[in-house]
Amino acid sequence: MDKPLRKLSGDPSCKNGTCPTLWGTEDNKNYVVQGYVVTDRDRLTQLDLPEGETAVVVPAAVLEEYFRARR
Repeated sequence: MDKPLRKLSGDPSCKNGTCPTLWGTEDNKNYVVQGYVVTDRDRLTQLDLPEGETAVVVPAAVLEEYFRARR
């Protein structure tokens, strides 16, 4: 099993604990982004994702909170 992820920031308006979240790997080399799966065909066509990749939408507040905390 991979090493545990660290929660770096989450949606401040989240009410149920399973909202979009930014996670960091223990080695600080990667991030895992939890968000809403992009299902709009036009957007997916624009992204031209290769097999094995997906796209998620993350509220700006999640990333803004993370960058504010790093200052």
